[in-house]
Amino acid sequence: MSENTTRVAVISIIVENPDRVKDINEILHDASDSIIGRMGIPYREKGISIISIVIDAEQDIINNISGRLGRLDGVTAKAAYSKK
Repeated sequence: MSENTTRVAVISIIVENPDRVKDINEILHDASDSIIGRMGIPYREKGISIISIVIDAEQDIINNISGRLGRLDGVTAKAAYSKK
């Protein structure tokens, strides 16, 4: 795979600390040119939110976004990649 090849991925984010929503939105805004879609679901019974981001970007960019999100206190983020 060449350096400029993009991948489609889903970044799954679980937010347990609502104080981090502003930080999450800033990170996602920085990547808005690559984001295809976003879905957020508040799970009030558990006091968490689940966000799914569909993105088409170079793998390094996706890894960077997922890593930045996952380093936030009270936030878990994982990326799943398409095979193509």
